[in-house]
Amino acid sequence: MSESLTCDVVVVGAGMTGAACALYAARAGLSVTVVDRGPVAGGTTGAGEGNLLVSDKAPGPELQLALLSLALWAETAEELGAAVEYEAKGGLVVARTPEALDSLRAFAAAQRAAGVTADPVTADGLHDLEPRLAPGLAGGVHYPQDAQVMPALAAAHLLRASGARLLTGREVTRVLRAPGGAVRGVRTDRGDVQAPAVVNAAGTWGGELAARAGVSLPVLPRRGFVLVTEPLPPRIRHKVYAADYVADVASDSAALQTSPVVEGTAAGPVLIGASRERVGFDRSLSLPAVRALAAGATALFPFLSGVRALRTYAGFRPYRPDHLPAIGPDPRAPGLYHACGHEGAGIGLATGTGLLIAQSLTGRTPALDLTPFRPDRFPRTTKETAR
Repeated sequence: MSESLTCDVVVVGAGMTGAACALYAARAGLSVTVVDRGPVAGGTTGAGEGNLLVSDKAPGPELQLALLSLALWAETAEELGAAVEYEAKGGLVVARTPEALDSLRAFAAAQRAAGVTADPVTADGLHDLEPRLAPGLAGGVHYPQDAQVMPALAAAHLLRASGARLLTGREVTRVLRAPGGAVRGVRTDRGDVQAPAVVNAAGTWGGELAARAGVSLPVLPRRGFVLVTEPLPPRIRHKVYAADYVADVASDSAALQTSPVVEGTAAGPVLIGASRERVGFDRSLSLPAVRALAAGATALFPFLSGVRALRTYAGFRPYRPDHLPAIGPDPRAPGLYHACGHEGAGIGLATGTGLLIAQSLTGRTPALDLTPFRPDRFPRTTKETAR
């Protein structure tokens, strides 16, 4: 049955970023409707590990956004309690060789100058933090600010706290625009939702949603796998990963890249990542990727060689060419706002993104300079120029 609804802002996407946008927009006094063609957290959010990290970010706009977001996540965790499984566990980045350790410590020194707490750890000190780590590592850096949430739960609770109208199972087929170009809502396969503002929080599908508004936004899927072990007693205290993970995050390569990332969860299973490759939206199992994940994890934590992996799952990170998300108003379509393209950091950056979007929607000065995140920072396509 077709229907027409009205609100102040439509958020397209019921993942973590969409949920955060809905929460902060509602707190700013706006009536919000969230639309998603699937269920809550049915896309990239549901396939994530729930990382809230500063440890993997170089000084610059993304790190500033991460620091803002971490502070907001801590506030949110106080409000929602244990419901989101927030763990301020900290991160531990380890180096295998003295050369890798030198590079890691130089990276950490630059982060400290930008406001990150990054404590050097000697080779002997690693086992004080993680007793089950493999011997022979050169040293590392401890990041006490790193944390974790259970992403699907957190997205659901943020949406509930927002009080937004939630319309799942509805695909946005078009972003409605007036003759002068201003946005006036969205058309779904089950009716229109009228609004003077639309937020594109469609994650990996953000480019597709932008195209339905008549603008270009380069967003590509970057596939990753996660291995999930059987439930275990607490054995891994931090998020632990090898120093080469940072280089993989910043890489532009489309080829398969893997670096060991290991962490426990409140429920008991250990999560093992991380792989990256650009293969479109291909969800088929990659044995080379999964085998590399297992080998990397057991190299860091030998005890895992005797632990069963119960399942593996894949997700698609919303990759953008300069590794920065699109956040803020789109001057090519007045009333259209973007909040997507966070790649693998979307869970951690969601709260800051939601606040910045709400501030933009209500005409307030954003907490951060949005210039580096401008949605139109890439060259216009021929189609856009002709509009």
